[in-house]
Amino acid sequence: MLFKRFYDDALAQASYMIGCQRTGEAVIIDPLRDPDFYLAGARAEGMKITRISETHIHADYLSGSRELAKKTGAELLLSDEGGEGWRYGFAAEDGATLLHDGDSFSVGSIRLDVMHTPGHTPEHISFVVTDGANSEAPMGVLSGDFIFVGDVGRPDLLEKAAGVVGTMEAAAKQLHASLTRARQLPDHLQIWPGHGAGSACGKALGAVPTSTLGYEKLVNWAFSHEAAESFVAEVLSDQPEPPRYFATMKRLNRDGPPILGAPVRAQSLDASALQEALDGDGVVVDIRGKDVFAESHLPGSLSIPLIKSFTNWSGWLLPYERSIFLVAIDQDQADRAARALSFIGIDGVVGWFGQDALDSCTDKLERSESVSVEEAHRLIEAGTLVVDVRARNEIVLGRPAGSHPIHLGYLQDHLDSLPADAPILVSCLSGDRSAIAQSVLQASGRNAINVTGGYSAWTRAGLPEDRGAPAETASV
Repeated sequence: MLFKRFYDDALAQASYMIGCQRTGEAVIIDPLRDPDFYLAGARAEGMKITRISETHIHADYLSGSRELAKKTGAELLLSDEGGEGWRYGFAAEDGATLLHDGDSFSVGSIRLDVMHTPGHTPEHISFVVTDGANSEAPMGVLSGDFIFVGDVGRPDLLEKAAGVVGTMEAAAKQLHASLTRARQLPDHLQIWPGHGAGSACGKALGAVPTSTLGYEKLVNWAFSHEAAESFVAEVLSDQPEPPRYFATMKRLNRDGPPILGAPVRAQSLDASALQEALDGDGVVVDIRGKDVFAESHLPGSLSIPLIKSFTNWSGWLLPYERSIFLVAIDQDQADRAARALSFIGIDGVVGWFGQDALDSCTDKLERSESVSVEEAHRLIEAGTLVVDVRARNEIVLGRPAGSHPIHLGYLQDHLDSLPADAPILVSCLSGDRSAIAQSVLQASGRNAINVTGGYSAWTRAGLPEDRGAPAETASV
């Protein structure tokens, strides 16, 4: 048996290729939206992709199953579990084979048995993998967003992200029932999850890529709850805020991800197109580093540096219905950003501007101001508003005294609550998220000042803090 794991750091997402070395057939599970990624992997191993499947209708990225099936002609296999409203709307159009609990399919001597494991989503399935050339005993489980290393898939996304009211507790009970069923499987089974640390599909995912079911029974908090009531209470508590784009991903992945048909690249734009980009309805996104942006940037542009968190904050902050113009260092950086955006269905990248375009309008460029935590403290004491843009589970542990919490992802929704004619200090943990927030505020015409070093520097300086849950506001 051939086993290959593909991992995307930005999405903390794992997809898998399992193949039979005797026949050269392979199946891809949970692919991203770049078929060449998997075709290259298959070629390197001498494999032909004959089947493609996925564990569920994803919320955190746009599925590549449909794209890869169109590219390869491989059979597409999709879950038919979950009931009305949670079945794949494009399955019949694409000639997909529908999967149910207890079904199985093979690639050569490798058999994948379908196990319906609802809870994270109603239609979620896992695949129990058996290498028939060696044994009739199963060797592992492709668990998708059911069982992670150290955690389980969150059951609140349908309600919090997709707006299906009243589903959290019922989904949590389903998840507990799925775990009860999983307890009956052999302890030796390897667990191959769909995500790692950093994913918003759970609250405490481990950084180790794989585990075993027996080990998870020992250390995974979810298996410590035999009673459904205590499990439901814990699994629904302290879940991170689901990114805004999750609702769009759910809908597109259910109804049918658009087919790209070609590798994603960003077109180079010359300075003559700059004025149109600034004056039009598009969004200019500067993907260079935060310090470069602070020194000089186009007015109205958003700073979302092309680092690990780029996809996440782009999904939070960028509109799907508007054109996107990038400001990049070079073609490679622009292409990598366009590809990352396509992974969450943002396909409206018109092109990118380089330094030559910025040099053509130096009289229009802006700077971003920053201050030390000591200077920020003096400004706060003098009456300057400070906004903490970290997540809820962070700010309850401590924040600059007197700060007003607004999660970065919701900042655009609460601009009207912030002063338009007075400076605003912006803080996070280290200064990265607050730099993005500063650009959001500057783009709205406000005078925003980044607090260098954020809360980490604030605590090191021994400055006064507030602790515990903040006063309830619409922004938290």
